Amino acid sequence: MAKTEAEVLFEAVAAPLAYLSVELVYLKVNRAYERTTGRSREGLLGRSVAELFPGDEAGEEYLALLDSMERVLTDRETDIMAVHRHDVEEPGSPGVLRERYWNITNTPIFDEEGKIVGILNQPQEVTTFVRREPDSAEFPEERVETLEAHMLAQTSQLHEVNQRLRRAQVKERRVSDALRKAVQEQREAVADASHDLRGPLTGLLTRLQVALDDPDADPRETLLATLQDAERLGDIVGDLLELARLEAGVPADTEPVDLPVLVGGELVHLAPRKTVRTHLDVGVIVDASRVRLARLVGNLLANAERHAASRIEVAVLVRDRQAVLEVMDDGPGIPDPDKEAVFRRFYRRADARRLDPGGTGLGLPIARQIAESHGGTLQATDRPDDLPGACLTLRLPLHRP
Repeated sequence: MAKTEAEVLFEAVAAPLAYLSVELVYLKVNRAYERTTGRSREGLLGRSVAELFPGDEAGEEYLALLDSMERVLTDRETDIMAVHRHDVEEPGSPGVLRERYWNITNTPIFDEEGKIVGILNQPQEVTTFVRREPDSAEFPEERVETLEAHMLAQTSQLHEVNQRLRRAQVKERRVSDALRKAVQEQREAVADASHDLRGPLTGLLTRLQVALDDPDADPRETLLATLQDAERLGDIVGDLLELARLEAGVPADTEPVDLPVLVGGELVHLAPRKTVRTHLDVGVIVDASRVRLARLVGNLLANAERHAASRIEVAVLVRDRQAVLEVMDDGPGIPDPDKEAVFRRFYRRADARRLDPGGTGLGLPIARQIAESHGGTLQATDRPDDLPGACLTLRLPLHRP
């Protein structure tokens, strides 16, 4: 399994580091910790602090370390153990202990909610400082000052390492959350697709079965009904494939497109049965795939016609240095909780299912994906004039000559 960014950083730090649980069990150590303490990670991981002390575990060494870590958990602050003696087994001589002195820094590790999830332990050996005999040039007080300065430098380094580890942890958690969300959305999409495909498939199979069982059935009527089911299946599959291409970022050739001219052409092609009012400013040019932009505009116009009571209003203009397309209807409007939901795959409000039972619920999701693939946005809002109805607003970057 590949190491995470935090694990790589933890392992690469030159300072000896150990990560313990709130139960004071070793969870991670880096190579520097192994070298400094003379203990392998195999002999540390999964074991508690108490298990690692030779002899009487209730001795001064153990009690001092335990007190420090308990202060960390209680006070939620870093605790420093200055000049702490902890003897280490002599390499190659089991049972033979060598006198060693340490400055030990214990730092709390928090999760995003501010809960302590562990302790970062950094031992720094100071045996040479402790053993050095004072001479005429250095008195004991100066040695203490040297030790304090050394500890301050090490604490500063540990703080920086801790901050970097926390940033890496937060980043990894965000990536993990995003992946979980994507997997959940994919599952929902598969379930919705299965549901929408099942309807026409069931109708098609039922009609064919009836035709086979009834020799007197009108074959033309059966074929027409079967054709309608097949066309609906084709529409759903086609929309799913288009949405998959857009979500995968499949590029499309772009060119300068005159947005008001394209909108006018789509209005002629669609030939809405409702009254259409237009306000199309001249010369609003965008860089886009002409085919995909026409699909977007067609989806918005089809949606407006589906919900309009009697009138559709279409406007193209420049606002805040962006090309803007507004498509408004005088229908029931979109409730606030549904203004984002309408862009989810297969989401269809009750009135939409009633007005257009054959719809796929993919028109607006496809339209938004096209808008975003061109660096734009597509939003559903109330009408700016406060009249009943909905307004779908497309914003795209203007063409730069």
